[in-house]
Amino acid sequence: MNYRTHIVSSLSEIGQEQWDTLVAAQDNPNPFLSYAFLHALHESGSAAPESGWQPQYIALFDGERLAAALPLYVKGHSYGEYVFDWAWADAYHRHGLEYYPKLLSAIPFTPVAGPRLMALDDAARAALVDVLVATQGATEVSSTHILFPPEEQARQLEDAGFMLRSGVQFHWLNGGYATFEDFLATLEQKKRKNIRAERRKVREAGVLLRRVRGRDATDADWVLFNRCYRHTYKAHYSTPYLNLDFFRRIGAAMPDNILLVIASREGRDIAASLVIHNETTLFGRYWGELEHVPCLHFEAAYYQPLEFCIEQGIQAFEGGAQGEHKMARGFLPIRTWSAHWLAHPSFADAIERFLEREKGGIDDYMDELNERNPFRAGR
Repeated sequence: MNYRTHIVSSLSEIGQEQWDTLVAAQDNPNPFLSYAFLHALHESGSAAPESGWQPQYIALFDGERLAAALPLYVKGHSYGEYVFDWAWADAYHRHGLEYYPKLLSAIPFTPVAGPRLMALDDAARAALVDVLVATQGATEVSSTHILFPPEEQARQLEDAGFMLRSGVQFHWLNGGYATFEDFLATLEQKKRKNIRAERRKVREAGVLLRRVRGRDATDADWVLFNRCYRHTYKAHYSTPYLNLDFFRRIGAAMPDNILLVIASREGRDIAASLVIHNETTLFGRYWGELEHVPCLHFEAAYYQPLEFCIEQGIQAFEGGAQGEHKMARGFLPIRTWSAHWLAHPSFADAIERFLEREKGGIDDYMDELNERNPFRAGR
């Protein structure tokens, strides 16, 4: 078929109805692909040309209908990606070559797997890959990186000349638990005891927690969360990626996908976590505190959301990037994927050899993690 190809710098050029209709047609879409979330990132300036994220989405139209699309950015740095290529950029620099700009397909600041080659059918998806390959070949970029696609899309990119890279995340799966205690009963005794002790420390510190659904969140709640989020980044000598305008935008545009957990002590709000969810999956995302209380992070960012999953019948909790400590709290290792193309032949060969060695290390790491299963024997 003859598709009409557009390179768009703003989702408003496509429109919310067209974009969300395409997203809904994908297998296992998530809220981070929605027009509301992505448009909030762009319009708030969080992921915008000024911050080193220049949207250059590829859109294929069949007549007036959006048939396929790829979230794509021209990047001038490697911040906010969670698949680290700093060593690759450094190697380019040491050889007098420019690594930036590069092309990146990802949800900014969001290490969540999901469709990247979004299409209404196989023919449109194949055409989208062809346009991507033509675009990267005709553009002055060092490389293209597709982060956290599902494995089948990663394999399709591999067939188109991309190199695959795998990583590890930790996800919790709902075993049909009626209560949090039912979940705890499936864990090894030591893990069970430690979780109860962590929760007890928070209670004994006089901390109270409340869950606020997005539809009930007030502007004061968003101002508080933003303060907590920025304070924690500052405490770690980092610059926050997101701003209050972004949080307000998603609060207004996607309230049914949002849960805030707010902690207070002696009448003062002192910490908050923000998670995003749909009917089947909850995604742990953002956290911040104004006062440090031992184990409060685990309570607000793990145990309260886990209780919410059990109460709502949500089947999975994706805990975000990295963190072996999550296994002690009932999360299990899951393999993730990324796909990479480099224009420079010699560097492409070197990185291909590196990825082959790294793959062996990841395979061994997955085997090691699976041997440390936190559940009781037979679970």
